[in-house]
Amino acid sequence: MKTKSKPRYIYWQEDDWWLGYLEEFPDYWTQGRTQKELEENLRDLYLELTSGNIPGVRRIAELEMA
Repeated sequence: MKTKSKPRYIYWQEDDWWLGYLEEFPDYWTQGRTQKELEENLRDLYLELTSGNIPGVRRIAELEMA
């Protein structure tokens, strides 16, 4: 059984464009003419970044301290 992933993203509107990036991958931004198009582009970006086909992908993680 495959579980659904729900990556969080940060977005904003600048002039006529919606810009955003995935919280886990803040170095990789995308854009869209509408918020829906931005979300589609973010889905594509997530699939590319998690595919394992792109070397050197930078991520954010949490470090647990004792």
